Amino acid sequence: MLTIDRALRDAIVAHARRDHPDEACGVIAGAEGSDRPTRHIPMLNAERSPTFYRFDSVEQLEVWREMDDQDEEPVVIYHSHTATEAYPSRTDIAYASEPNAHYVLVSTRSDDATEFRSFGIVDGVVTEEPVTVVESDA
Repeated sequence: MLTIDRALRDAIVAHARRDHPDEACGVIAGAEGSDRPTRHIPMLNAERSPTFYRFDSVEQLEVWREMDDQDEEPVVIYHSHTATEAYPSRTDIAYASEPNAHYVLVSTRSDDATEFRSFGIVDGVVTEEPVTVVESDA
């Protein structure tokens, strides 16, 4: 199960809407071993595509080093789908390389509704998990 602060959920959705019609992508870091996302890191979709995303390799290296320096890990890895449901594609599954991360997908295909779903992806197996949105502590 993914438990996420409303402010972080809203930041992911806002990023997805802002980058539409291209896919948005990013990470929410959290303390190592905590499974609690705390710090939103919007990233550049190096593909600038409505159907595919890829982290910029230089930016990704910087972000992962920063997380390591702060004893953090990628608790959530997210991206948007612009014309399809919020469910991992074959490519998303193939590229999922963080077995402990929650893979969040947001669909921006509708202006009226937002699909926000979370999945575990381990060894090519996709498991949807419930999302609990809590009010921010701040």
